Amino acid sequence: MKANGTDLTTASGVYVIAATPFHDDGRIDEKSTDSMVDFYRACGADGLTILGVMGEAPKLAAEESVAISKQIIKRAGPSMPVIVGVSAPGFAAMRSLARTVMDAGAAGVMIAPPNTLRTDDQIVGYYKQAVDAIGDDVPFCIQDFPITFSVVMSPKVIRSIIQELPSCVMLKHEDWPGLEKISTLRGFEADGSMRHVSILCGNGGLFLDFECERGADGAMTGYAFPDMLVDVVRLQKAGKRDAAHDLFDAHLPLIRYEQQPGAGLAVRKYLLKKRGVIASDAQRKPSAPLSAKARAEVDYLFDRLSKLDARAKAA
Repeated sequence: MKANGTDLTTASGVYVIAATPFHDDGRIDEKSTDSMVDFYRACGADGLTILGVMGEAPKLAAEESVAISKQIIKRAGPSMPVIVGVSAPGFAAMRSLARTVMDAGAAGVMIAPPNTLRTDDQIVGYYKQAVDAIGDDVPFCIQDFPITFSVVMSPKVIRSIIQELPSCVMLKHEDWPGLEKISTLRGFEADGSMRHVSILCGNGGLFLDFECERGADGAMTGYAFPDMLVDVVRLQKAGKRDAAHDLFDAHLPLIRYEQQPGAGLAVRKYLLKKRGVIASDAQRKPSAPLSAKARAEVDYLFDRLSKLDARAKAA
């Protein structure tokens, strides 16, 4: 299924989960937004995903979500597809944002399940209702992130959504542990019981080295070194397993630190600021800024990484 010239069922590589840059006073920083998109392009990103959990989407007003989506879609251009998170408490808001961003040139949307869902039938039913709301001409990505959304999707449930809804084109896989889930889904594809969709993985890239080996097509995450993620996926595709793991292992201490629940976004924005990507590491309130001790620890890991990867240089 194609939308705006892009078939997301075949997406691969790295779709970066973009942060939302703010000024220190909480206003959206349009200049840093443009520089961030340019940075991701220079890193070799294949696409962008915006208004996700790390994009602080719930803290944005509806008009801000539309404005930043249009800005990023325009800046990215046709060569870098943009997926927009449209998860919302109600379908009216979801439909409004989805139709608006698709008209602006988005390649698709991402939908996370609400935490009220408990049974398999409820999960599948929710996605059917979401498609009814946004239209079956809008390609969508399932966001499977049980640690955050408290909704556990079995491989069979994901298969049901994919098989019953042709506009489902992608899975953002963020289960943890989740390697066996990837293998099971690719097994469904191999035995003909599930059509092919792209599987891109999140969790800050924490398991990307093995996720690629299990059949994932790449990453959809926002680790502050997306250029490293691009290289790991490329090396895995080229069959250079040891080189991919060596590079990944060099970054693992910083990836681990960035994945701390509650502190991850603050770490990521601080690192993006250190790399000269955004002007401020501010989060919109409510937020949890890094302590001076935490910043010192990130600086230490950053400096250690610079001895193994020259990209770890402060701007």
